[in-house]
Amino acid sequence: MKDRVVLVTGASRGIGREIAIRAATDGAALALLAKTASPNPKLPGTIGDTADAVREAGGRALPVVCDVRDGDATASAVAEVADVFGGIDIVINNAGALDLRATPTLPPGNFRRLLEVNVEGPFAVVQAALPHLRQSDNAHIVNISPPLNLDPRWVGAHVGHTVGKYAESLLTLGWAAEFASIPIAVNSLWPAATVGSTGMVVAMGDAIRAHARDPRIVADAAHALITRSTDCSGHFYTDEQVLAEEGVDDLSAYLLAATEDDLVPNFYLPSTPLPTT
Repeated sequence: MKDRVVLVTGASRGIGREIAIRAATDGAALALLAKTASPNPKLPGTIGDTADAVREAGGRALPVVCDVRDGDATASAVAEVADVFGGIDIVINNAGALDLRATPTLPPGNFRRLLEVNVEGPFAVVQAALPHLRQSDNAHIVNISPPLNLDPRWVGAHVGHTVGKYAESLLTLGWAAEFASIPIAVNSLWPAATVGSTGMVVAMGDAIRAHARDPRIVADAAHALITRSTDCSGHFYTDEQVLAEEGVDDLSAYLLAATEDDLVPNFYLPSTPLPTT
């Protein structure tokens, strides 16, 4: 990863922050895109904090304040990254919006936000980065999005959120085919169990940590994916699956919960109990 240019969205906290730090330990140059430049008492972590952590870990950092919902701002941010670092090798679409309200209680504006952050944002980032990814000798795109589990009860549990995240997963499926001849590897990565990220704690309460893993598990899995060849493309992986392929079968180091039995399986996975209708 030395001198590879990795662009991470939603990099101010949680999974995005950990992915950036993990790549930095191998000497990567990190382009950090996020909205949060100033501390928020309700949501700890800023883009500057992540940049400091990246440098401390041994990488170069370029923090760029950017809201991926703004296509023009996203294009400008990507252009700045390519200009400063001389190219882009890897895009991690980690920025995401979470809103599990049902149809009667989900305001249209909030549904629009889910689509803007979870679908339009990744599309705008990749579209802007594509000319630079074409020039890389091992280009990767990773979307933090789930496998396409079309069981109607999953979709019906929280239609707005699911439509947005599944659309992002469809981008994975489509881009893997569209970019195969370049080649650019495109994969989705999803936590097998609940992750105690800042966003999840804010959304679900601090008690979620008692049933979760540390975000570092997703970072280590993402690192394994982006260091593979471009032959590995078009897959919907969980972090557990990637690490198992890397020979890692002891995941106890990632536990925030007291034991593995306390973990809550993540949404959309076949092994997860479906919500009642």
